[in-house]
Amino acid sequence: MKISIIGYGKMGQLIEKAALERKIEVVSTIDPFHPDATHKAFSDAAMNGVDVCICFSQPAVAMENMADACRWKKQVVVGTTGWVEQMDQVEQMVNENGVGLVYSSNFSIGVNIFFKIIELASQVVNKFDVYDILGYEAHHNRKLDSPSGTAVTIGNILLDNIDRKTALFEEKLDRKIEPHELHMASMRGGNIPGTHALLFDSEFDTIELKHTARSRTGFAVGSVIAAEWIQDKKGLFTEADMMKQLL
Repeated sequence: MKISIIGYGKMGQLIEKAALERKIEVVSTIDPFHPDATHKAFSDAAMNGVDVCICFSQPAVAMENMADACRWKKQVVVGTTGWVEQMDQVEQMVNENGVGLVYSSNFSIGVNIFFKIIELASQVVNKFDVYDILGYEAHHNRKLDSPSGTAVTIGNILLDNIDRKTALFEEKLDRKIEPHELHMASMRGGNIPGTHALLFDSEFDTIELKHTARSRTGFAVGSVIAAEWIQDKKGLFTEADMMKQLL
């Protein structure tokens, strides 16, 4: 397999390293600003022989990069967040160009195992209304979005599986929380790669599920595994689709 890496910041460079360790050829790296990128924009030369584009660019240009990859008829892995409101448009361009695209708020294999554990745990907790549910996430002081896409994914898994929770609340609360609301809090500071925790809390005890990333390398390896998985598929997929098949 041959790949192109779209966005050659810290994540892009980790993806390159992970790909090379898995004997995958990196044909090009595309970044308009990084001096070490092989290309500043999509072109025939940058896409020559490429099987899969792995996109970890800024949210502001995510749609443009996905459109370009589809236009060149390349399979796509998207780790950029902040564009899901345009999902219908992305699905249309994927189908029109006959390619496959897999996206995730977090490609870490460990985080996706964590998602599955949360899904199973929430189905159990749904049967015991003595437990309230809340969560938090912490990231480094350079992260641009809040809450993290991973925290939103966790919140949506809980809403899908716990009947008494029907609304995800992500902002600061200056009032009593309503029983049907689920609060996911965010913290920013230091150099934390990413910590996500979920609490099932009762008058009697607390059950805590927690994932702590040690570095961004897990995200890079997961995105390369996703590139291997999407290589021969057509249509729009999530990391959850991939994990179902792998499990």
